[in-house]
Amino acid sequence: MIVNFSAGGSTDLMARIIQPEFAAALGTTMVIKNTSGANGTVGAMEMTRAARDGNTILMTPGGSLVLTPHTRGAPFRNADFAPVCQVVNAPIIMLTTQESGIRTLNDVLARARAERGAFALANTGPGSTPHISSISLERLTGVEFNHIPFRGSGDVVQALAAGQIQLFTDQASLIQQYNYHPIAVYAERRMAEFPNTPTMRELGYDLSFSIWSGFYAPAGTPEPILDRLDAACARMVQSRAVVDGLGRLNMPIEYRNRADFTAFHNAEYARYEQMVRQFNLRVN
Repeated sequence: MIVNFSAGGSTDLMARIIQPEFAAALGTTMVIKNTSGANGTVGAMEMTRAARDGNTILMTPGGSLVLTPHTRGAPFRNADFAPVCQVVNAPIIMLTTQESGIRTLNDVLARARAERGAFALANTGPGSTPHISSISLERLTGVEFNHIPFRGSGDVVQALAAGQIQLFTDQASLIQQYNYHPIAVYAERRMAEFPNTPTMRELGYDLSFSIWSGFYAPAGTPEPILDRLDAACARMVQSRAVVDGLGRLNMPIEYRNRADFTAFHNAEYARYEQMVRQFNLRVN
């Protein structure tokens, strides 16, 4: 299982919960390989070069495959991937350390205005969903952040611990894992796990972004192999260990089978292409 972000980050934490149950459902062993870089592009490319035998799959947040190609380009095509199954769909949330003194979005915007272009906001790579959400917030508020890219959320966690960064937007799984303070949710409704944390819409900014994650195989993998992987995925997401484990990480399970996930993936690819053109979100 290629995980295209660094160890200790949101995607990796989820993969560690899923891996033993997925392996059991397949009746085989499964090893996780973290291949991070370029908002997941490096790991995605590694998977496209793998043999079409079902022995190499990619676990990735969707933005790496449906958003990044439009915002900064990518060395792969949409046709290079065979969707297998979707596992989760989680809103993203702006967070900070308990020691930062930042508690509300007004605190964030005040700092950003006082330190125009200098107040650092971490992301998992140019063109990633966290990065684009932050650019969208800039467009609506008139502030300007200093966007600092990392290879993955695991690397951001280390920077937060060292006091190098105070602000980050990512999946909510990190908040309880590392005792961060949630500031605002990019979602239509508040999260049940953080009932006192407002949504961006409540605060006057119509912004909603989520990170859905799933499994892919290289395009050209035979249909029977893809069906076997999808059937194992369906069993895996119903296992008690995965349900409880992802629940502890505030990762809402949203399973889509291979057919539905393929249609959803292609629709998201087209939607983000239109969004990037409409709001001129392409980055260097």
